[in-house]
Amino acid sequence: MRANRSKSALLYRQLRRALQSGRYLPGQRIDPGTLAEEFSISPTPVRFALYRLVGEGLIDDHARDGLHVPLLTEVALRDLYDWMERLLLMACEVEAPPAVGAGEALPYLPGGPRGDPVKGTWQLFDAIARAPGFRPLHHAVKQANDRLAPVRRAKRGLIDQPDEELARLGSHWQARDMAALRAGLRAYHARRRQLVPRIVALLVDRRDQQP
Repeated sequence: MRANRSKSALLYRQLRRALQSGRYLPGQRIDPGTLAEEFSISPTPVRFALYRLVGEGLIDDHARDGLHVPLLTEVALRDLYDWMERLLLMACEVEAPPAVGAGEALPYLPGGPRGDPVKGTWQLFDAIARAPGFRPLHHAVKQANDRLAPVRRAKRGLIDQPDEELARLGSHWQARDMAALRAGLRAYHARRRQLVPRIVALLVDRRDQQP
């Protein structure tokens, strides 16, 4: 039993990273048997890992139709953007920690390593939520961050200059200019709410194109 729990915990972490990285697209079916073969483990730890992700809202259980990465409706996606915005603004209301030193080149800041705005967004929002030291708030942002990660990766082509947008937010956070950061977060989420119909249509098209 202990070995199964260990294997399940390892698989859970691997699947969580895979969902964040966009390996599984929103709407894609996840087959437990295929995972058991891929990772050379028995079905029991696979089920434990998958249902832990179901409990976190990262996978949907469609009963007879199996397990799928959530494919959000327009209403659900708009609500999720609203929720993330409210959580981050709440974190910004708490007294800000000291500004980050100029020598600390973070991935989402100008001069930091460029490359993946999806990962950079997750890191920035996580840093903002972690700073107040209020665990329930940080946990809620982590869950919303994880749910939005595959959506962010799938819709990258719909957002103009995501690196520059993220760098501006990161600069505000680095300087602890909370007024500018709050305004930037509102603009960031307003822009995405306007794109919700296009984002959902794109996700549906990609799901339908899956073999």
